[in-house]
Amino acid sequence: MRDSNTDLRVIRTKESIRDALVELIDEKGFEAITVKDITTRAKINRGTFYAHFQDKYDLMTQCEEEIMLEMSKIAKQNLPSIVAELETYLPTSEPFSLAVSIFEYLKKNSGFMKAVLGPKGDLSFQTRLKDFISKTIFGNDVNAMIKKENLLVPGQYLISYIASAHIGVIQQWLNSGMKESPKEMARILSTITVNGPFFALGLKK
Repeated sequence: MRDSNTDLRVIRTKESIRDALVELIDEKGFEAITVKDITTRAKINRGTFYAHFQDKYDLMTQCEEEIMLEMSKIAKQNLPSIVAELETYLPTSEPFSLAVSIFEYLKKNSGFMKAVLGPKGDLSFQTRLKDFISKTIFGNDVNAMIKKENLLVPGQYLISYIASAHIGVIQQWLNSGMKESPKEMARILSTITVNGPFFALGLKK
C-alpha cells in the first residue's frame, strides 16, 4: 500500500509543475518554454520533472487529457437530462444543467484553460475540444441529442458552427475576467444555442 504522504507529495509536485506551465505560457508562449524554465519556476529539479513527464509536450498532453476526461464525465452524467430540457426550453427557462456544470468546471480550471486556449497556447487543444463537443452532440450514444436524419443542413457544417461558437464564448469569458457566474454563462450559451443568434440580438421574436 502506498504511503498517503507520498501520494500527496506527488499531487503537489504535479500541481506546481502545472502552475509553472500556465504562468510561462502566459509570459512567453508554449513553444518558447523549456523544461529548465518549468523546473526553475516550479522550484524542483530536472529529475523530479522527468519522473512524471517525458518532456513539455507530454506534460501538456497529460494536462489536456485530464481536462477532457473530467469534461467527458460531466457530459455523461448530464446528457440524459438534456433531451428533456431541450423539449421544454424557453428563454425564461433555467439554463441546461450540462452547461452549468461545464462552466463551473472551467472556472475551477480557469488558469490552465485561459492559457491553453489563448493565442500563446496549444491550437491542437481547440481541435480536440471541438471533437469533444461534436461527440457530445452527435455521438453514437443512444442519448445523443440530435438524430442525423432530422438535420436541415449538412451535419459537418452545423457541428463546426456550434463547436466554434461554444469555444469562442468560453474564450471571451475567460479573457474578460469571468465577471459572469457559471450559471449566467450557461444561460447566455443556452439562449444563443437553442434560440439562435438573431433571437439573442432581439431581431426575431
